[in-house]
Amino acid sequence: MGTDSKVVSDQVRTVPLSESQLDFSGQPYSVSVLKPGYCLPQTDGTFRADGTITLITGPKTILVDTGGPWDRDFLLTSLRERGLEPGDVNVVVGTHGHSDHVGNLSLFPAALMVVGYDVSEGDSYRPNELADGHGYVIDEHVSVVPTPGHTGQDVSVQVRGTSAGTVLVAGDLFERCSDEDSWRDLSMNTAVQEVSRREAFRTADVIIPGHGLPFRVLRD
Repeated sequence: MGTDSKVVSDQVRTVPLSESQLDFSGQPYSVSVLKPGYCLPQTDGTFRADGTITLITGPKTILVDTGGPWDRDFLLTSLRERGLEPGDVNVVVGTHGHSDHVGNLSLFPAALMVVGYDVSEGDSYRPNELADGHGYVIDEHVSVVPTPGHTGQDVSVQVRGTSAGTVLVAGDLFERCSDEDSWRDLSMNTAVQEVSRREAFRTADVIIPGHGLPFRVLRD
């Protein structure tokens, strides 16, 4: 076990990844963290925060969380560095409605939007069963899954078949690796979030949290 690993339970431990480990290739989908999120307490009692921005590329181009409005130019530049314009993004997922996660939705008017438990295309809203605990399937490799707790309608994006196994882009279900000292203070419902976190530990090989670097999940 590495010195930075964290024992979560008798069966699970987590290992943080580095800033050089932000890309997870795969077939047919690859996952890239465009910007790791952060949360930095300030001396005046405020804190500076921004949400992780993640791009999933393959048969569909999927953006998970758009950062805050202050990330607009960064996001456009990051997409263009990968040969993409906003109109090339097929699906935009907002893991929850906080401003540091959904501040640039307006850049993608043509995309299918999944924001919390709402699924829409333009002004047309699609029926779904996220509120009943069922995932919204993008295709056989990618699903939006309900992971409530931080807010009442959090979702995460599950990507199967990457080089690292199953990647879960988790929003604020996890603040960062080894976040036990912080996530509870920010949770709307800690009991519900605990259940969502346990399911993530059961199913994911890599978790991309809302305010930190990705981390591996190792099950004994």
